[in-house]
Amino acid sequence: MHWEDFDAFCLVVDHGGFTAAARATDRPKSSLSASVTRLEAQVGARLLERTTRQLRLTDDGEALYREISKPLSQLREFATEAITKSPQVQGTLRVAAPYEFGAHHLASVASAVMKSYPQMNIHLDVEHARVALFERNYDIVFSAIEHSLAPSTVVVKRVYTLERGIFAAPELVHQYPQLTTPRDLNSLPLLAGNEEAHWGFRAADGSTMEIDVRTPRLRSGNASARLASAKASLGVTRITATFCEHAVAQGELVRLLPEWHCEPLRIYALLPGRRLVPAKVRIFLEALEAESRSNAG
Repeated sequence: MHWEDFDAFCLVVDHGGFTAAARATDRPKSSLSASVTRLEAQVGARLLERTTRQLRLTDDGEALYREISKPLSQLREFATEAITKSPQVQGTLRVAAPYEFGAHHLASVASAVMKSYPQMNIHLDVEHARVALFERNYDIVFSAIEHSLAPSTVVVKRVYTLERGIFAAPELVHQYPQLTTPRDLNSLPLLAGNEEAHWGFRAADGSTMEIDVRTPRLRSGNASARLASAKASLGVTRITATFCEHAVAQGELVRLLPEWHCEPLRIYALLPGRRLVPAKVRIFLEALEAESRSNAG
């Protein structure tokens, strides 16, 4: 009996198709297809209906999946925990993060971790859109959004707080010399992220103010696109200070309303809800925490 065939069948169902399962597990699609075909021959029943558009469980497939999916999932977790207890850190760590954070804060951490642990590989995806939680079998998904999820489903840790500011090109700023409060930004074209409906500000005396950004001139989850538009004098953007520090140093952007503090960008690490955190995940998060402390100092 080929238990890996049962596992392949469950993975294909879990991920909604052969292509997605192959991508998530780094296994050839042909290998998964062969495993399911072999299993169907072994049990003497058709388990999946395959079409060009979708994959559907047959009645026999649904019954088999209902019986074996939970114990196989538990076996995978037991295997993960066994690796977690091993003193050797190895394997592939799969990480997803929003572009603005991933490109400028995770690349150096990933390099440091791989240098310290030669048998560890890292797949780092930086995304412009919201990442579907664990759709591609990620070990860590970094998110700027506070997700309300059951503890059994995911573990949420706040790992980073990034300073943000309001930036624009000098040419645009010269056209609006009377900027004294955040409300004055309403007269300027705005460049906003996909998830932004308002920008919040806090003054030194503790007073707060919000402006509506539901109708910006440019809306994009790509921080580089917003940065490029700001440098081209097309509008004002709220962005992390580290992401645009080079443009500020080169005189391409200036910071507006420095006496008003923007809401920081809070980054959360979302981990699959397991009883034990794998060593590769723990090592990466510890390295990120060390980098955060170093930057703060």
